[in-house]
Amino acid sequence: MSLRIATFNIENLITRFDFTGFRNQLRADRVLKLFEIKTELGYQQLEAARVVATTDDTRQLSALAIADADADILCLQEVDNMEALQAFEYGYLFRMVGAGYRQKYIIEGNDSRGIDVAVLMREQTRDGERIELVDIKSHAALTYRTLSLYHTGLGPNLQPDDKIFKRDCLELDLRIGGRPLTLYVLHLKSMTNGRDGVDGREMTRPVREAELKAVRHIIENRFGKEHVAGMNFIICGDLNDYQERVDVIGERRRGYRFEPVGGLNSALDVLSGDGFVENVMLRRDVLDRWTLYHARGPQEQHLCQLDYIWLSPALARANPTVVPDIIRNGQPFRTPFPPGQDIERYPRVGWDRPKASDHCPVAISLHIP
Repeated sequence: MSLRIATFNIENLITRFDFTGFRNQLRADRVLKLFEIKTELGYQQLEAARVVATTDDTRQLSALAIADADADILCLQEVDNMEALQAFEYGYLFRMVGAGYRQKYIIEGNDSRGIDVAVLMREQTRDGERIELVDIKSHAALTYRTLSLYHTGLGPNLQPDDKIFKRDCLELDLRIGGRPLTLYVLHLKSMTNGRDGVDGREMTRPVREAELKAVRHIIENRFGKEHVAGMNFIICGDLNDYQERVDVIGERRRGYRFEPVGGLNSALDVLSGDGFVENVMLRRDVLDRWTLYHARGPQEQHLCQLDYIWLSPALARANPTVVPDIIRNGQPFRTPFPPGQDIERYPRVGWDRPKASDHCPVAISLHIP
């Protein structure tokens, strides 16, 4: 029996317009800055038109990427609400895959923008095994004080009674053909822009470390520390951190070279340091593990993995040769690909936009023991 699971940060699947750019230029879309817009009403009309005009292409590309992931269970990040999820599934995804994802789950979390994690599931696997939801639980209410995780290094704006998860840790108890599987879906604290000479990733790392310590606590409390290694569970989502990256050196006209950099300090060490779970992406070549391209001009650009499917030791042992797939066809043309990784982009993909997302879906087919 095989179960295929995927994770994808679909990037701002929202049902609202953001008009704050009229008063805050940092929030204004770059194309509107090309025009002189004198009134707030005029700005709102143009911004709404811009978003509507570009969203159709974007969501067609998102749906194509999901269709190519071809998962029985799809974990999403940056979903506004159930209405947005249903509208996307019916208007776009249905056209690519048919009536596949009848089971949809989303619980409002802690994100200040209102974007949440969500899960879509088929009623059965490709092999005909039934996919059942036994229970679903949000851990958004957990505080630093509750788990004794507060310390001043978290940052000056955080207090002991603040919520640990910046979005949520969504826990789903499933049965796949009668076999138990527990799924933990995450979207961790974002890497912000640095300030005062401190790198943004390093500055926000303590928050992500606390989030992942909370995830370990949840799992160990659920199964018992002595039994964790023998349980079937998966941790997946956009974890906004990496233990290695591929530096992209050069520019489009002169060409690029790609240099892997490993051994980086990371919040992910909380998961991997003692073999608590396995990042199966490490089964791919070091230049071929990336799911996102980051660039702030030619002097700062790299490829890195932000999107993860971590397997419990039991699942890793049951799937010793399985390698995850990365769907990169929806990446914009500005993304430089290392040698040998060229793919055919989806129709209408642009230089920077439209694109399926800034992230790539990751999918894996697993035997559930």
